[in-house]
Amino acid sequence: MFIDFKKTEKHLYQPKSSPSIIDVPEMTFIAVDGKGNPNTSEAYKTALEILYGLSYTIKMSKMSGTQPEGYFEYVMPPLEGLWWTADGGTVDFSDKGGFCWTSMIRQPEFVKPEVFEFAAFTFVKKKPDLDISKARLIKLTEGLCVQIMHIGSYDDEPATIAAMDKYAEEQGYVIDINETRRHHEIYLNDPRKVPPAKLKTIIRHPVRGLR
Repeated sequence: MFIDFKKTEKHLYQPKSSPSIIDVPEMTFIAVDGKGNPNTSEAYKTALEILYGLSYTIKMSKMSGTQPEGYFEYVMPPLEGLWWTADGGTVDFSDKGGFCWTSMIRQPEFVKPEVFEFAAFTFVKKKPDLDISKARLIKLTEGLCVQIMHIGSYDDEPATIAAMDKYAEEQGYVIDINETRRHHEIYLNDPRKVPPAKLKTIIRHPVRGLR
């Protein structure tokens, strides 16, 4: 039996297309930081290669008998991204070249620092020209957020974000994007295979109460 976080934690991965408030717990990720337009940036392309390479190395470790303690079968979690601007603000969709980002893929709880290090050691032997020193293992606790399922092109996100933020304020919260809490997107399908109008993207913004 494979564990699929999208099914076992539906509140995190299957929101409605109307906004809701959620308390997001601590999770483990492999992450790579970078800057630039994700559509044209070589750094972004490299980041994804590193993230998927390390993640699949851990997932497939059972095939070589090197699976870590506590290993269980699981479905690869979706790609996620934290986005901001150089001044620390929220994303400016009119200036994608000015994006700063952290791309990341969630890892099961058994992925400890030593598991990550062994995966990096194994993966680099297959891709010696890839600078995997850019990758890091992080713990992220987002806490209280407003989230929504955006269906459609990434370029159409601003209208969805405006509705989401308005909802949060109507519920007595303020948007709390800052240097440690970011605009967050979770990509549930592959834009190379799915037409823009059918793309599903979870959008989260951190919030805090007025008190």
